[in-house]
Amino acid sequence: MDTLQCIHTRRSVRKFTEEPVSREHIMEILDAGRWAPSGLNNQPWRFVIVRSHESRKKLSELTKYGKVIENAPVSIAVLIDKASMYNETKDHQGIGACIQNMLLATHALGLGAVWLGEILNRADEALVVLGAGIEMNLMAVLALGHPASEKHSSQRKDLGDLIVREL
Repeated sequence: MDTLQCIHTRRSVRKFTEEPVSREHIMEILDAGRWAPSGLNNQPWRFVIVRSHESRKKLSELTKYGKVIENAPVSIAVLIDKASMYNETKDHQGIGACIQNMLLATHALGLGAVWLGEILNRADEALVVLGAGIEMNLMAVLALGHPASEKHSSQRKDLGDLIVREL
């Protein structure tokens, strides 16, 4: 799949089969995140792989989208290492690029994923479940697996509506 096709066809997937995700695929997804751009190449992202049903269940109780986490074969918590940060805005932008790379890699591998941010409302509790220390902040959780359905649609605003002006 070429890059533009991957970008244009990727959709958020919230329902998965029970088929496990291979460790090789998880490592490829994390590696794609690792190659995201970051200011000063500081690479402030860190990951917690959540595979066990017990841990996914505990994490799922911290968000109104808990069923997505509980039913996905694997979730990946994306953290930011506060000690690695040098500029909050740039580092958060880098985390966004990291997450997007991971979502695109997931799609390119024939898997599906969804970026969950609502869990940030209970980030401190999530960090305890994840076993992450106070030097970390939770940025997102990606739930991923083999899509239960091939039908995923999305709408986008007309490009002309998004361009403010051309100088």
